[in-house]
Amino acid sequence: VFVINLLPIYVLVLILAGRWSSRVYVAYSIFYTVSTLLVMQLRHVGVHYVQAGEHLAAMLVFVFLQVYAFTLWVKGKIADPAQGAALRRFMVLVFTSVGLTALGMAVYCGKISPWTGRFYALLDPSYARQHLPIISSVSDMKPTTWASFFFDLHLLMFLVPPGMYFCFKKTSDAAVFVLVYAFFSVYFAGVMVRLILVASPAVVLLASEAVSTMLAAYARQMREGNQAQPGHQPHSAKVQTKHANVKAPAKHTNYSGVGKPLRYQQQLASFYTLCIAGALVVHVRHCVWVTSSVYSSPSIVMAARNSAGDRVLFDDFREGYAWLKENTPLDAKVMSWWDYGHQIRSMANRTTIVDGNTWNSTHIAQVGRAMASTEEDAYPILRALGVDYIMVVFGGMAGHSSDDINKLLWMVRIAQREFPEAVDEEAYLNQGEYRVDKAGRAAMLQSLLYKMCYYRFGGVMTEYGKPAGFDRVRRAEIGAKDFELDVVQEAYTTTNWIVRIYKVKDLDNRW
Repeated sequence: VFVINLLPIYVLVLILAGRWSSRVYVAYSIFYTVSTLLVMQLRHVGVHYVQAGEHLAAMLVFVFLQVYAFTLWVKGKIADPAQGAALRRFMVLVFTSVGLTALGMAVYCGKISPWTGRFYALLDPSYARQHLPIISSVSDMKPTTWASFFFDLHLLMFLVPPGMYFCFKKTSDAAVFVLVYAFFSVYFAGVMVRLILVASPAVVLLASEAVSTMLAAYARQMREGNQAQPGHQPHSAKVQTKHANVKAPAKHTNYSGVGKPLRYQQQLASFYTLCIAGALVVHVRHCVWVTSSVYSSPSIVMAARNSAGDRVLFDDFREGYAWLKENTPLDAKVMSWWDYGHQIRSMANRTTIVDGNTWNSTHIAQVGRAMASTEEDAYPILRALGVDYIMVVFGGMAGHSSDDINKLLWMVRIAQREFPEAVDEEAYLNQGEYRVDKAGRAAMLQSLLYKMCYYRFGGVMTEYGKPAGFDRVRRAEIGAKDFELDVVQEAYTTTNWIVRIYKVKDLDNRW
């Protein structure tokens, strides 16, 4: 979607900047025609590609280019420039009016689908928070912080402004493309942290432009020397005249005006070159460290440091998935929050209720409603979904902050959006907070997720000097300790209590 909308905008910018050429027309026409035909060969896409509202800009620019090129051709056939310009304006006005009318009728008749909520979320960062909580619940779809920008881009983010300045000074189509690409990609990278990947090529191009331009200037200064000598002639000392070769008059440098060379110019240029080289070395070391320490580790195996500084591995996810694979029937259905659906299916080879395919928000809302409800209210939902086992992720013992208790607020919000008559977020809040201690609301302390996470946890000592049942993530002693489970029973808990698996009881005989 980003690429198919970026190129039409780039073409329009070239036209508005007066850089129209037949190369632009031929390149974009071939690109749009070939790409559209290839995409439409996909069986699950078909003609929906040209009917999607997100791809409408590419089609409109394609049609506009045909009209624009035709008017230029007609204008060239008319001898009188004034008549040609008037006819061109008239034809553009007529074709634009007809095109907009046809577009409006297509949208009204449903031939062109409207923009999706995900597309609106890209344009307006607050849209997802207000209307699509399922998108806001995804960590890589949240707005990007300055710390994330610096962590991923490091020194390159400081080279973007000078790179844009140097591109503005150039008058080439390539420079215009880099500027357009950088403007939109950096904006969208600020909307969603995952789109830093889209902005990275633009940032690299601008940073390389800045570094290469500055190094070229410093290299030129080092070659010229630190200052010009009086009477020095940097160029040819002779001038060819009509009659004979005569010496050109010596040009003395004006040491009082603009252009006076700096003192120690060669030394300063060498110093700045060394500074840039050192900064690039530091940047490379940072990139290597980030790649090896953050982006090369599997997400299901977590690492930490103990009090002695030794590296400790938490392999609870693989332990839990191995238990599911070896100790549950092949046709067993496992319910968890949608984050772990793909992992359960691929590593445990079991059917999941929901997974990373977040398009079906109603199905995910059902799971969130079951997790946030009491056991009595959740049991009919579990039976309707055909759930055999429930897997929850709990970090109160190991200090794993990305657990299901911290995701409960999104389960409640997503469920409330689909089932407002059954779920009310205010029932879980105490002064705007989700509390797990004695100040927690009854809806929170009696929810199915709370009980599955904190079952038998009330008698466990987690830290020295802290009471039993102390949650190391929330930094609080849990409010409900002594309780039993009615509709589920504990099946397995991993070594560090990060993965807890429960079996749904068969209670049909009691009715």
